[in-house]
Amino acid sequence: MLLLKITPMLEPNFTPFPQIATGRLLLDQMQKSDAPQILALRSSEKVMQYIDKERTQTIAEAEGWIKRIEDDAINNEAITWRISLKEAPGKLIGSIGFWRMIKQHYRAEVGYMLHPDFWNKGLMSEALQAIIDFGFTAMHLHSIEAHVNPANAASAGILEKAGFVREAYFKEDFFFRGKFSDSAVYSLLNKK
Repeated sequence: MLLLKITPMLEPNFTPFPQIATGRLLLDQMQKSDAPQILALRSSEKVMQYIDKERTQTIAEAEGWIKRIEDDAINNEAITWRISLKEAPGKLIGSIGFWRMIKQHYRAEVGYMLHPDFWNKGLMSEALQAIIDFGFTAMHLHSIEAHVNPANAASAGILEKAGFVREAYFKEDFFFRGKFSDSAVYSLLNKK
């Protein structure tokens, strides 16, 4: 067991909101004006196929989701970035973030989604690596976890490419729309 002399609990600070640039991407703060693109993503059966949550139905719901993300960052409870291409910074193509933090354990859960037009181009791997680096260096996380529907081979592949290891497989532990489904839990430890 690794013993560290650190504060008794993770104390993230997302003010000012951290912007991240990669080779092809900009990760920055979501705006209310992103609501139409969020609605398109979160109402898409293709995008939401393996995300067991109700689909977003209206602009008002999308705006509410953006407001919740904004409040979480202001309160240092979670952080979600909008993903855009450097060549088109005004167009949101996806989102990625640490949406659930377990501060006393220096652990956060990552979640992400990307518009299908941008799948299979390595963009989510690029975004994931950027926020892993941010999580381990700026936030001082000890570990990052991801919960994946086992049928989502693409997401599992992105995680494995980034060094995540499948640590658990839970049978029928998630209930949504009248049925139980399995989930796989992946994690990555900060080795620095």
